[in-house]
Amino acid sequence: MLSSLDSLLRRTRQHHALEHATIHLLAAAHPYVSLAGLSDPLGFTLYGNVATEAVWRAAREALLRLQAGEAALALHPNCGTNLATSVVLATAAALVGSAGRQRRLLDRIASTGLLMMAAIFLAGPVGMRLQQYTTLADVGDRWLVNVQQLSSGRGQTHRITFGQ
Repeated sequence: MLSSLDSLLRRTRQHHALEHATIHLLAAAHPYVSLAGLSDPLGFTLYGNVATEAVWRAAREALLRLQAGEAALALHPNCGTNLATSVVLATAAALVGSAGRQRRLLDRIASTGLLMMAAIFLAGPVGMRLQQYTTLADVGDRWLVNVQQLSSGRGQTHRITFGQ
C-alpha cells in the first residue's frame, strides 16, 4: 500500500513540475494571459484563455526541457505553495506579535507589524524552497498523452494527461 501511495505522490509532484514548466512557456508566449493550474496523479488542469494547440506545444516542450535537465522550469514564483507559505508565516507573525495581554496595545501593533514585514520578506524564498518538495523535475518516465479543452470562453480550461 505504501508503494502505491509513494507512486501517487511521485506522479503528482512530477505533474506539478510539468504544470509549472508549461505555465512558464505559455506565459512567455502570452504575457498578458492569467494562468493557473492544479496537478494530480494523472496530469494537471490548466486555467487560462489559451488555444488548445498552444497548450499542446507548451506541454510537449515543457516535458522535453525538463527531461533535458532544465529543472528550474519546475519552480514558479506564483505557485500555491508560495501563497500557502505566505499565509502560514503571516499568521504565525500575527499571533506571536499580538501575544501578551499585559503588553501595551501600541507595543503589540509595532511587534506585529515588524514580524509581518519579516514574514512577507521571507515567504517568497521559503516558498520557492518548499517547492523542491512539492515538485519533481525528474520526469524521464512520463510522456504526454492528451490535451483536452474542457471549457471555452473567458473561463477556458484544459486537461493535460500524462502516461508512464
